[in-house]
Amino acid sequence: MTGYGSASRQVSLGAGVVADLQVECRAVNSRFLDLGFRLPDECRGAEPALREMATQSLSRGKVEFRAAWRVNSGAATGKSNPHSLGALNKDRLDALYTLQEKAQEAFPKAEELRIADILKWPGIVSEPRGEEEGWIMAAVEAGRAALAALLESRHAEGKALTTVLTTITSKMREIVNVIEPKVPEYVTQYQEKLTERLAEALQAQEQSKGGAELMERIRQEVVLYAVRIDIAEEFARLKTHLQVVNTALAGKGPVGKRLDFLMQELNREANTLSSKSVSEECTQAALELKLLIEQMREQVQNLE
Repeated sequence: MTGYGSASRQVSLGAGVVADLQVECRAVNSRFLDLGFRLPDECRGAEPALREMATQSLSRGKVEFRAAWRVNSGAATGKSNPHSLGALNKDRLDALYTLQEKAQEAFPKAEELRIADILKWPGIVSEPRGEEEGWIMAAVEAGRAALAALLESRHAEGKALTTVLTTITSKMREIVNVIEPKVPEYVTQYQEKLTERLAEALQAQEQSKGGAELMERIRQEVVLYAVRIDIAEEFARLKTHLQVVNTALAGKGPVGKRLDFLMQELNREANTLSSKSVSEECTQAALELKLLIEQMREQVQNLE
């Protein structure tokens, strides 16, 4: 199932500097649970806790946690804090100046470093980073809130899908209720046709010498007929499976994998009805059932 949730928490970096940490939790459809994490280095330690929370709450979906942060030095006072910009590392700055002088001696025409280049040089600006424990705690709290928001959105989607699936099962029940009472009539009609064929065959037997071959053909027809007329069991199983589907949809907790199995069973019964069909109307009904089952199967892939 798809879903989205986000939450933010603040992390103290020291010297009055505060960072806003934003955690997003996204989910798309997948038959199995597939977790991914895109966390900044400061929050890497929160991954095990986030993974445990997700596995306890979810059983399906491709789920990804994303986190990002930015300095918000005026969060508490409403005023800018000069420490939020970081401090220059004098030792690194002196080393860079010496390196530039040597480079210009070797390449007299080389231009001097610009301020932007100097500030981007690794280690020149020392920014407040805060304590690892603070980052982990904030990431876990924000992740928990984001996951809760995702579950709420998935719950709303699940309710909508439940309505769709219940509507499909109602259509399938209507088809079964229309066709099932007509089965004895279909069987009688088929029996009459078979009787006519047997009568014609017996008449032909009196005029030919191929009696053994003819009797074998008659035996095959009778066996085939006996198999085809026994579809009451398929209808009973169809109705039972549909009832189980509705019960699962009305219950609580994950139902996706259970419904996957029920879709297989429903499709099996529909295939059997089609193969045992004794009338064009019954064949058409079996095809409609298979179409509705396929529609359900596609939706079930989205259910938790």
